[in-house]
Amino acid sequence: MPSLSLGARIAGLLASVAFVAPAAAQTPAGPNQTSLGLAEALARASAADPSAAAAEARLAAAEAGVRQAVVRPNASLDLQVENFAGSGPYSVVGRSETTLSYERPLERGGKREARTAQARAEAAAVRLRAEVLRLDFLRDVQTAYAEALAAEAELLIADARLVAVQASQRDVVRRVKSARDPLFAASRAEALTAQAEIERDRAREAARTARAQLSATWDGSPDFTLKLDDFFNVTPPQLPPSGGVLAGEAPDEALLEAERDVAAAGLRVARTREIADPILRAGVRYFGEGDEAALVIGGSIPLGVRASARAGVDRARAEQRAAEQEIAAERILRGRRIAGIVARMQAMAIEAERIRAEVVPHAIRTVEQVTAGFNRGGFEFRDVAEAERALADARARRVEVLRDFHMAQAELDRLTGRYRALARTSFEERR
Repeated sequence: MPSLSLGARIAGLLASVAFVAPAAAQTPAGPNQTSLGLAEALARASAADPSAAAAEARLAAAEAGVRQAVVRPNASLDLQVENFAGSGPYSVVGRSETTLSYERPLERGGKREARTAQARAEAAAVRLRAEVLRLDFLRDVQTAYAEALAAEAELLIADARLVAVQASQRDVVRRVKSARDPLFAASRAEALTAQAEIERDRAREAARTARAQLSATWDGSPDFTLKLDDFFNVTPPQLPPSGGVLAGEAPDEALLEAERDVAAAGLRVARTREIADPILRAGVRYFGEGDEAALVIGGSIPLGVRASARAGVDRARAEQRAAEQEIAAERILRGRRIAGIVARMQAMAIEAERIRAEVVPHAIRTVEQVTAGFNRGGFEFRDVAEAERALADARARRVEVLRDFHMAQAELDRLTGRYRALARTSFEERR
């Protein structure tokens, strides 16, 4: 008597595990196993980011630069001895004159304020640069998570393929025993089963490796299951008029704006250098003959300051213009990249849904019909194998499309700064 339809068995298997992690579907979860979502993976990796210590050190250096910029130029004490030794009447040490004076530069033109503003702008740029690096890291974690999900989905397909081939092999063996098929049909079915087992083992090892690579981002253990509903349930993104984020909210654009602010502050510092800073001097002069003393005052003003600072002003002004142009270019290029990614994701979401709704049901129906005909003697085992392979290929294509969708999602999230709050919060918590 014919066994239960092969296509129905495959459909039942995938329906029961389509949104369950393979490890949980194959073996009971261990006491320490957890169901890991993307948010939890990002949080774990962010807390263990190996580049965070270097970013903290750079920010500490920038903050020290702010404290240093506030400090006024140091005053100085000057000791000068004249007529200490010489010829004639100056050969006697007692005729020497000693002057002790106090000197202080007087900053003019807002130099201290401009210098402090530049240091603070540099510190803000350092913080944003750390955010951008953290977002790059989180994108890599999100990519690793997508790879792990895809590997688990491929393992599901390999398991279903093996179940189908084993069922077909049992049907062929019964037909051979009843002399309805030649002996080589059983050998062919056995070879296909062995190949399916190899593919299943390869998929299992790939899934294990992908989980290990994901857990390596936080130096943890791969003893967790993944939420495959995050993989199969996708929503095509829409492109807002602003390109996905408000102006200035994108992390890379915010960094460029901070660097623009550094350049503008540098221009203000360069302009203050066109103003000469006088040096005031006051002191006491002691005469060697007797105990007489006199007050000494004086000062100096550098000459040619404006001419020597002109090149620095031109350079700072050019750097500011360059920063402005980089911001404008970033807005255009980011908008183009986001539009391209959104278009690809929309196409991939449509393709994945059509495979699920149109291709897979027809492939399942084909397997059922060919299997029924095979049991009646109307088809050969080769026809059954080809139908099963077509079904597996359709499901594999859907997994491939969904994998590319999630990879594009990681890049889109990076461009729009979706996890910028996590990058900023985790960095501040480490400090």
